[in-house]
Amino acid sequence: MLLLGLVVLVVGVIGLVLSFFGASIDYKHRSAEIMNWDVSPGTLVLWGAASALLIVLGLWMMKAGAKQGWRRRKEQKRLTELSEKLDQVELERRRNELADDEG
Repeated sequence: MLLLGLVVLVVGVIGLVLSFFGASIDYKHRSAEIMNWDVSPGTLVLWGAASALLIVLGLWMMKAGAKQGWRRRKEQKRLTELSEKLDQVELERRRNELADDEG
Protein backbone atom coordinates (compact mmCIF):
# COMPACT_ATOMS: atom_id res chain seq x y z
CA MET A 1 0.00 0.00 0.00
CA LEU A 2 2.94 2.25 0.68
CA LEU A 3 4.23 1.81 -2.87
CA LEU A 4 0.78 2.30 -4.40
CA GLY A 5 0.39 5.49 -2.36
CA LEU A 6 3.71 6.73 -3.70
CA VAL A 7 2.60 6.03 -7.29
CA VAL A 8 -0.71 7.87 -6.76
CA LEU A 9 1.16 10.78 -5.18
CA VAL A 10 3.55 11.03 -8.14
CA VAL A 11 0.65 10.95 -10.63
CA GLY A 12 -1.08 13.72 -8.70
CA VAL A 13 2.06 15.85 -8.59
CA ILE A 14 2.63 15.38 -12.33
CA GLY A 15 -0.99 16.39 -13.02
CA LEU A 16 -0.68 19.45 -10.80
CA VAL A 17 2.60 20.51 -12.39
CA LEU A 18 1.09 20.11 -15.86
CA SER A 19 -1.97 22.15 -14.91
CA PHE A 20 0.17 24.98 -13.49
CA PHE A 21 3.19 25.08 -15.79
CA GLY A 22 2.13 23.12 -18.87
CA ALA A 23 -1.09 24.99 -19.47
CA SER A 24 -1.53 28.08 -21.55
CA ILE A 25 -4.72 30.05 -21.16
CA ASP A 26 -6.24 32.27 -23.84
CA TYR A 27 -8.52 34.66 -21.97
CA LYS A 28 -9.80 36.29 -25.15
CA HIS A 29 -11.24 33.06 -26.57
CA ARG A 30 -11.90 31.45 -23.18
CA SER A 31 -9.87 28.37 -23.88
CA ALA A 32 -6.93 26.58 -22.33
CA GLU A 33 -4.34 24.20 -23.63
CA ILE A 34 -2.50 21.48 -21.75
CA MET A 35 0.34 19.87 -23.70
CA ASN A 36 -1.27 20.74 -27.07
CA TRP A 37 -4.68 19.51 -25.92
CA ASP A 38 -7.47 22.11 -26.03
CA VAL A 39 -9.65 22.15 -22.92
CA SER A 40 -12.08 24.59 -21.37
CA PRO A 41 -11.00 26.58 -18.32
CA GLY A 42 -13.49 24.58 -16.25
CA THR A 43 -11.80 21.38 -17.32
CA LEU A 44 -8.47 22.87 -16.32
CA VAL A 45 -9.86 23.66 -12.86
CA LEU A 46 -11.22 20.12 -12.55
CA TRP A 47 -7.85 18.74 -13.68
CA GLY A 48 -6.13 20.69 -10.91
CA ALA A 49 -8.71 19.62 -8.32
CA ALA A 50 -8.40 15.95 -9.33
CA SER A 51 -4.62 16.22 -9.13
CA ALA A 52 -4.84 17.73 -5.65
CA LEU A 53 -7.22 14.96 -4.63
CA LEU A 54 -4.76 12.35 -5.93
CA ILE A 55 -1.98 13.96 -3.89
CA VAL A 56 -4.07 13.81 -0.71
CA LEU A 57 -5.12 10.23 -1.47
CA GLY A 58 -1.51 9.23 -2.12
CA LEU A 59 -0.35 10.76 1.16
CA TRP A 60 -3.15 9.01 3.04
CA MET A 61 -2.31 5.66 1.42
CA MET A 62 1.37 6.08 2.28
CA LYS A 63 0.47 6.88 5.89
CA ALA A 64 -1.84 3.87 6.14
CA GLY A 65 0.77 1.58 4.56
CA ALA A 66 3.50 2.80 6.89
CA LYS A 67 1.22 2.35 9.89
CA GLN A 68 0.33 -1.18 8.80
CA GLY A 69 3.99 -2.05 8.29
CA TRP A 70 4.88 -0.66 11.71
CA ARG A 71 2.14 -2.76 13.35
CA ARG A 72 3.33 -5.86 11.48
CA ARG A 73 6.94 -5.32 12.59
CA LYS A 74 5.83 -4.72 16.18
CA GLU A 75 3.75 -7.92 16.17
CA GLN A 76 6.62 -9.91 14.64
CA LYS A 77 8.97 -8.64 17.34
CA ARG A 78 6.48 -9.62 20.03
CA LEU A 79 6.03 -13.10 18.53
CA THR A 80 9.80 -13.57 18.34
CA GLU A 81 10.18 -12.63 22.01
CA LEU A 82 7.37 -15.01 23.01
CA SER A 83 8.92 -17.80 20.94
CA GLU A 84 12.27 -17.30 22.67
CA LYS A 85 10.60 -17.40 26.09
CA LEU A 86 8.74 -20.57 25.13
CA ASP A 87 11.99 -22.17 23.99
CA GLN A 88 13.62 -21.28 27.32
CA VAL A 89 10.70 -22.72 29.31
CA GLU A 90 10.73 -25.89 27.21
CA LEU A 91 14.49 -26.30 27.74
CA GLU A 92 14.09 -25.80 31.48
CA ARG A 93 11.25 -28.35 31.58
CA ARG A 94 13.37 -30.93 29.78
CA ARG A 95 16.26 -30.33 32.17
CA ASN A 96 13.94 -30.83 35.12
CA GLU A 97 12.58 -34.07 33.60
CA LEU A 98 16.11 -35.38 33.04
CA ALA A 99 17.08 -34.46 36.60
CA ASP A 100 13.98 -36.26 37.96
CA ASP A 101 14.68 -39.37 35.88
CA GLU A 102 18.29 -39.56 37.07
CA GLY A 103 17.48 -38.91 40.75
